[in-house]
Parts: sequence; structure tokens; C-alpha cells
Amino acid sequence: MSVLSIGLLYGASTLVVMFAGMPIAFALGAVATLFMLFFMPAGSVDTISQNVYEEMASITLLSIPLFILKGSAIGRSRAGQDLYSAIHVWMYRIPGGLGIANVFACALFAAMAGSSPATCSAIGSAGIPEMRKRGYSAGFASGIIAAGGTLGILLPPSITMILYAVAAEQSLGRLFLAAIGPALLLVTLFAAYAVWRYRREYQNALALHQRSGAHSELLSKSTLTLREKVQLLPRVLPFVILLTGVMIALYGGYATPSETAGLGAVLALALIGSIYSVWKPRDLSPILASTLRESTMLMFIIGMSLLYSYVMSYLHISQSSAQAIVELELSRWVLLTAILLMVVVLGFFLPPVSIILMTAPLKAAGFDLIWFGVVMTIVMEMGLIHPPVGLNIFVIKSIAPDIPLGDVIWGIMPFVVLMMISIVLLCLFPGIATWFADAVMGT
Repeated sequence: MSVLSIGLLYGASTLVVMFAGMPIAFALGAVATLFMLFFMPAGSVDTISQNVYEEMASITLLSIPLFILKGSAIGRSRAGQDLYSAIHVWMYRIPGGLGIANVFACALFAAMAGSSPATCSAIGSAGIPEMRKRGYSAGFASGIIAAGGTLGILLPPSITMILYAVAAEQSLGRLFLAAIGPALLLVTLFAAYAVWRYRREYQNALALHQRSGAHSELLSKSTLTLREKVQLLPRVLPFVILLTGVMIALYGGYATPSETAGLGAVLALALIGSIYSVWKPRDLSPILASTLRESTMLMFIIGMSLLYSYVMSYLHISQSSAQAIVELELSRWVLLTAILLMVVVLGFFLPPVSIILMTAPLKAAGFDLIWFGVVMTIVMEMGLIHPPVGLNIFVIKSIAPDIPLGDVIWGIMPFVVLMMISIVLLCLFPGIATWFADAVMGT
């Protein structure tokens, strides 16, 4: 069979197995093993465990379970709600301030947890009921939390970026720094939209009240004294200490990424133990169980995705695909658009982890790989909130089951558009992603 035929069969087999309902890790592993049996030397099957081990024997990957432990420690305590409450009381007077507070809370929590679902769950469990109680529409409230949660795979310590750094053989520290500018851009766009949408909903509520006398909580005014605001500030301080300590250790050159992950996990456990009295075995058990479960699942997907990529490379599927794209002699921007569209389509079915490892051979398109990694991460963020998979959509449904799925999706779509705008801005002004990394680590 030709390489083209094998490649088409490889892709079709993968889709068939996934649509049959098999978990992603097992689907990728099963397809890779079958093609090894039929198209590779007979002895290749005996090397599966060795190949997977060699691919995963990266010190950078060691940081993943440790970052997951840090996120689980924060997410499974009252830390998320306290962070949200402290930010909320200082911003509620701003038009749309409650929405902005949720965006900022998601950003700060994501910078500590590194997980999109954990951010959605921790901030959304407090933020969505509060916004709905204050008159925000269910779709608007859902969209803010779902989109804010996606910052978990962009802001350091992003597990997705750790995997990209391994797959693309790039500096993890430089990649983390490059993500900060685009993350701030997204936070700004989300916050600006929150203000605009709030003003629109406020005007609609005011018009309805003047016309029919119907009252909306959006029209209510609440006040807090300066003393009450100051009393809530200490709730933010532990998060600032944790975030600052991790960043100084990583970017100050005091620790490697894996050592920084360990430091972050220890600081997070110390924080919840000293402030929230989470130190007894029965309190720590859910945190450790969640970490073990998520780490095992993620590492299994990584291992099988690496095996899948290895088989693609051995059968020259990835090399032939890259060569075919090059031979089309497309302009670099058309090529970039094609690659990103492919990532969007893959995002309908696959998590970011699998997408990164499966598309690694297509990254050499003449672009700066650090910049490209940031752009592709934002595209994969879109995959977390758009149908049909949209992991964050289902997280929102789990914490707010009374909100209709249609309302959740329509509330999310404006944020998808904002992400598209951010990608265009990054293409026009790549310095948004590269300037900070270059300033700190040199060109």
C-alpha cells in the first residue's frame, strides 16, 4: 500500500474506534498496535513498552503530576471561593464588575492550578450562583466562567504547554513567559466584553422596569464599607505568596520546572493546611485520590499518544503529510490557517494533550515555535468551550444543571469570537507573545 493509503486508513480507523465509544487513550493505543502488527516488522510489538517508556522518560513530564497536585489542593478547598469573594467586593461598583471579578478570579486561579476544568469548577461553583442572584442572565454567567476557565491551559503552569515544550523541543521557561502577554490580552478582551454585555442587560432590565414595573436584581445597589473590603484582603495574600514563590523559583533560575512543580505542590498543601485546616488524613484523601486519578488518566493518554505518533513517524505518514503541505507552496499564512483549522476540527473530538502530540510533525512551518505554541494553545482553548465536545460546557452543566444547554452554548460563543480576534492580533503583532520572553531570557 502507498503511504497515502496507509495514512488515510490510519486516520479513518482512529475516528471509527473513537466514535465507537472507546476511551481516547485505549483508542489511540489500539489503533497504533494494530498498525504495528500489519505494517511494521513482527518484532516491533515487543518494543511497545520500551518505546512508550523512552518517549515518556522526560524530566519535564515529571512536573505534570506535581502541578496537578497543586491544583487539586487549591481546587478542593475553600480557597477558590475565598479568592473570588475578595476580588468581588473590590470590583462590584464597576459596571459589570461582578463579571470582571469572575474573569480575574479565573485568571489567578488558573495561574495556580494549571487546569481548565478545575478553574471552572472552583470559581464557577461560587461565581455562577452569585451572578445569577445579582440578575446576570444564565448564559452570560456560564460564558464568563467557561471562557475564564480556558486560561488554565494558557497561563503558567499550563500542562498543555509543558507537553508542547516536550514535543517541539522548546524551552519551557521561555514558553511560559511568552504566554503571559496573550493571557493578559484575553483577560482584557473578556473583561471588556463583560462590561459591554452588562450595560446591555442593565439597559434592557431598566427599560422593562419602566415599561411594566418588573424588577431585576441588576437594578439593585449594594454597598460595602472600606473596613469590610480591607478585612477581605488577607484572603488574597496566600495566593499572591504562592504564585510569587513559584514564579521566582522558576524564572529566577533557582529551580527547574519539575522542582518548581514540587515547590508549588508543597506550598499549596501548606497553604490549605495552615489556613483551612486541611491536614488530617480524611481531609487530604480526596485531594490525593483526585491527583492520582487525573495524573494516571493524563499520563496514560500521553503515553498512548506518543505511541500513536511513533507509529505515524515510522510509517512515514507524518513526514509525507508535512512534505505534501510544503509541496503545495502555500504562503506561510495560508499554511498557518490550514494547520489551525485542522487543530480546530481535531478539537471537536480530542483533548489538547492528544492534539499536541499528534500534530507535532506539522509545527515546522517557518514560524517561531514559541509564538506558534502560544497561538495553537489559544486555538485549543476554543476547543474546550465549543461543541460538540467542549469539556468546559459539561463542567458548567455539572455545577449549574438547571441552566439549559442551549443557554450555555450561546453564552459561550461570543468568547469564542474574542479568542479568534486575539489570534488575529497575535498574527499582526507577534511581539505580544515574544517580547516578554525575549526581554527576560534574551533573543
